[in-house]
Amino acid sequence: MKKIGILSDTHGYVHPNLFTFFKDCHQIWHVGDIGNEEVLSELNLIAPVKAVFGNCDDWAIRRETSEQLIFDCEEHKVAMMHIGGKPKAYSPEAQLLIAKEKPTIFVCGHSHILRILNDPQHHLLFINPGAAGRYGIHTRLTFIRFTIDGKKIENLEVYDEPKQKIVQI
Repeated sequence: MKKIGILSDTHGYVHPNLFTFFKDCHQIWHVGDIGNEEVLSELNLIAPVKAVFGNCDDWAIRRETSEQLIFDCEEHKVAMMHIGGKPKAYSPEAQLLIAKEKPTIFVCGHSHILRILNDPQHHLLFINPGAAGRYGIHTRLTFIRFTIDGKKIENLEVYDEPKQKIVQI
């Protein structure tokens, strides 16, 4: 059994509640727009991190991560990429990845919109954890955790709070 934490679109911001929300996680999956290397370092203090880079990430982040990740977790095949779209409207790259790899869990970010859906057409669980950072048009900060035990995915929890407006002087 593994407890997994997932987040995206931190854009250089490490939410202080990540440390308690992810404290019992065995792995953290970050699906892009990380922002800087410090985010990965801070997350690695909690648990090992699997991460892909996003369209806003610089070369330093791109050297430490990849555009796509495919790996096994318990009895699931996981595919991760930043810009993936959503069921019935996957990006062309996501369509190719899903057709080739046939994951049972597909995780992406980019939209800043929390979505967790069953995709019966591709026989997978679609996850977009929303945005955990302060940059972007989203109004909520969200990240998720759940357990994977063999084939079972359970105990899904969402961290959700209003995004505070940043006032620049």
